[in-house]
Amino acid sequence: MFISILLTQSTVPVIGWVAWVLGKIMGVLFTFCDSIFGSANIGVCIILFTIIVNLLMLPLTIKQQKSSKLMSVMQPEIQAIQKKYKGKTDQQSAARMQAETQAVYEKYGTSMTGGCVQLLIQMPILFALYQVIYHIPGYVPQVKELLTPVAVALQKISNFISYAGFTDLTTAAKMAKNLDYGNIDNVIDLLYKLTPAQWQNLGNMFPSLEGLIQTTSKTLESLNSFLGINLATAPWQGFQPSWAWAIPVLAGVTQWLSTKFMTQAQPVADDDSNPAASSMKTMNIMMPIMSVFFCFTLPAGIGIYWIASAVVRTIIQIFINLKYKDIDVDKLVAENLEKTNKKRAKKGLPPKTIDKKAIAEAEREERIREYQEAQEAAKKEKSDKQVVDSTKYYNFQAKEGSLAAKANMVAMYDQREYEKRHGKKKTNTSAPTSADEDNKEN
Repeated sequence: MFISILLTQSTVPVIGWVAWVLGKIMGVLFTFCDSIFGSANIGVCIILFTIIVNLLMLPLTIKQQKSSKLMSVMQPEIQAIQKKYKGKTDQQSAARMQAETQAVYEKYGTSMTGGCVQLLIQMPILFALYQVIYHIPGYVPQVKELLTPVAVALQKISNFISYAGFTDLTTAAKMAKNLDYGNIDNVIDLLYKLTPAQWQNLGNMFPSLEGLIQTTSKTLESLNSFLGINLATAPWQGFQPSWAWAIPVLAGVTQWLSTKFMTQAQPVADDDSNPAASSMKTMNIMMPIMSVFFCFTLPAGIGIYWIASAVVRTIIQIFINLKYKDIDVDKLVAENLEKTNKKRAKKGLPPKTIDKKAIAEAEREERIREYQEAQEAAKKEKSDKQVVDSTKYYNFQAKEGSLAAKANMVAMYDQREYEKRHGKKKTNTSAPTSADEDNKEN
């Protein structure tokens, strides 16, 4: 599996299939740019490619937006249920929590997995995108054709991989160890990842191919050069600052903006005890930092894609936020139920309606919980008052914890014992009752 990811084209199921389709789009864009501008540029192709793919994914983005809008409305009710059963681990409580939560989802015409479906569909697309950007020669025939003559010439040299310095090139290009360079695709992968300086070293290593290597290197450099940055090379080449460092910085900034506008459309209660709110805050911080790190260490082409993708998502998100800012939730619920019933009708199932019984049960449980909390609060208030009255009584005209206070406690004990034996109260002027204190204050 690991080796298949390093090949010129991905052979991973699903991801490889999607990457093949996206690769065709990239190939068409490369031909388009070549015919329009006279020469193609990988950076321009990546930007156009990113715009097109994000537009193709727009229906999924809109569905995800609607799901998020519903979730923002449902969240307070779900949190109330979670709070109600917090700390209860018995099977009966878990079943009731599940039923009440399900009733909330049915109330709004959605399901617990409604928002996850779009994400599951998008995941293989995102992985496939990285495959295409990371392995340009495998998906752009023109680039592969450019590198093929050099790869064929190298393979004709007996035991070329044992030449001094070749291992250093493979290490610098971060190729897998013990990779089979008898496979021409692996050689092409290596050549595409070399920097201009490494191409020069390759020419010095094989003098008989120096002319071919120099010509190919210059052509490839013009294809990969975007604003003076080699897109096949990682921006981090040591502690020497370069213009390429702007890519990771811009990647972090644009990712932060994208996340900011996305979370605006997914309001979550600002509560430290709310796991969703905590996760959202963590994501807002970690995603930009991760963008900076990855874009420093991966080829600059990945960084260009990351920036372009974040900018496109931000623009799309701004328009979606405006469109669905005041969306009618009742209308959205009705649309969801209508779609669900159409699917059920195709399966010969009866129309689905809101489970009023489950909702009524959830509301009844909520009223019981509120009543129990009110009872507990009243009981606690009464207990606290008794403690205060007792303390005031025993410490009457005496410092708390003093001998006088202890003497009062003994006197009270004697009085109670007297009342038990004689059935009447013993006159005691040394300690007032709570009622006496209240009358004195009034």
